[in-house]
Amino acid sequence: MEQVPETLSDVILQKMKALPKADDVPEIRPEQLLEADGFLFGFPSRFGVMSAQCKAFFDSTHEIWETQALAGKPAGIFWSTGFHGGGQELTALTAVTQLAHHGMIFVPLGYTFGKGMYEMNEVKGGSSYGAGTFAADGSRQPTELELQQAFYQGKYLAGFAKKLKN
Repeated sequence: MEQVPETLSDVILQKMKALPKADDVPEIRPEQLLEADGFLFGFPSRFGVMSAQCKAFFDSTHEIWETQALAGKPAGIFWSTGFHGGGQELTALTAVTQLAHHGMIFVPLGYTFGKGMYEMNEVKGGSSYGAGTFAADGSRQPTELELQQAFYQGKYLAGFAKKLKN
């Protein structure tokens, strides 16, 4: 697991009351994408699209795009939004454009997670596009069901990566 580089200054981050980034998670460089058999990209949602930091990272992959070196690799998406109107599915739909331009194969979750997809007795993020959670003001942690969906999505995508590699 890696994180994309921060693009905002410390002053702006403080004014936004942004949570600190994990010090034990290294920053990814575009060329590291070439080493992977598949991808699960996670995004915080900002107004229904991936955050500017994630978009800046994808913008920095233009040299890889020119060679289409990621074409045919499976990729999935998961996200976190502030609340129900935070654009969970719109974030996924707008992120798919990044995958398509690289020629990656989008592997949606669909409804393969079973009855967990239909849970209506608790607040749950995610959709047929991928796993998700609602972060509220950043204090809400994913529920057990949201975590189960996320782990399931990881195994599901890994199965595709394994089949495509063989």
